[in-house]
Amino acid sequence: MNESKVTIGLTCYNAQDTIGRALKSATDQDWPNLEVLVVDDCSTDNSINVVKSFSDKDDRIKLICHEKNLGPGGARATLLEQCTGEFLVFFDDDDISAPSRIANQYNKIVNYERETGANIVACYASGERIYPNGYNLQINAIGSHPKIPIGKSVAKYLLFYGKEKELYYGAGTPTCALMARTNIFKKIGGFDPEFRRVEDVEFAVRLSLMGGHFIGCKEKLYTQFATEAADKSAEKNYEAEQRLLKKYRKFLEEEKKYTYACNWFRFRYYHLSGRRLNSFFALFQALIANPILVTLHLFETGPKRFFHEKKMKRD
Repeated sequence: MNESKVTIGLTCYNAQDTIGRALKSATDQDWPNLEVLVVDDCSTDNSINVVKSFSDKDDRIKLICHEKNLGPGGARATLLEQCTGEFLVFFDDDDISAPSRIANQYNKIVNYERETGANIVACYASGERIYPNGYNLQINAIGSHPKIPIGKSVAKYLLFYGKEKELYYGAGTPTCALMARTNIFKKIGGFDPEFRRVEDVEFAVRLSLMGGHFIGCKEKLYTQFATEAADKSAEKNYEAEQRLLKKYRKFLEEEKKYTYACNWFRFRYYHLSGRRLNSFFALFQALIANPILVTLHLFETGPKRFFHEKKMKRD
């Protein structure tokens, strides 16, 4: 039986109704050597007491309480500082993970390392997202089908949809699906606490630029429940995306895609915030600046997005 210690990292913020099921799925993992770290990011509800009701009965669970709300990036930075496992895997406070999730991702990582000799590997799980109306979205992990994205290819995809046809990008790089060796997180520099949204994208861009390998498990290993919150608004997301573009402006300019990325993120923001006229003009500006790229991007992602949004809104 493998004795590698794995840390499950859970960030918690006002999750009194869901943190219990997330913790149960963590403690129900069939991996023998676990610690479960929960960082409460200054919740104002009963979340802390719910976590304590679990930690009082299971000494594998450790609660860390922030005195100030730092957002997901800051909370994950705390998890990385405090974890003692050889591997670190992230669970969300409103998700449920299958009992075999850690074992599947661990085996995927060590087998890939052995077969390829790669030393910067991140593994993502496949899963599903359930919306309040019952719509179920399958989430296929990046790198879960040939060919594995490696290095700058992922940064290009995340920042300006620079896809290489033979690579499999799946559902991108959500932290709730991520597992890697703890020393990899530290080598990359962990999560940037300045990012309250898209901190998962920012981390993956950095990992990509350092030559990371993005592998994934085909098996459905977690269930995510779609929720709405003020910190998940289109405005908050766009603010974070602007910070992301600023941070990686040099790389984008080297790729001659900075203007394109700015225009596309602006168009998407107006679309997601329901500002149709602004969205139309932003799309027009993007088309004028990069007609071929924008047209290809729209044709590839537009229909899928249209039907996805229809299903989300269906009663």
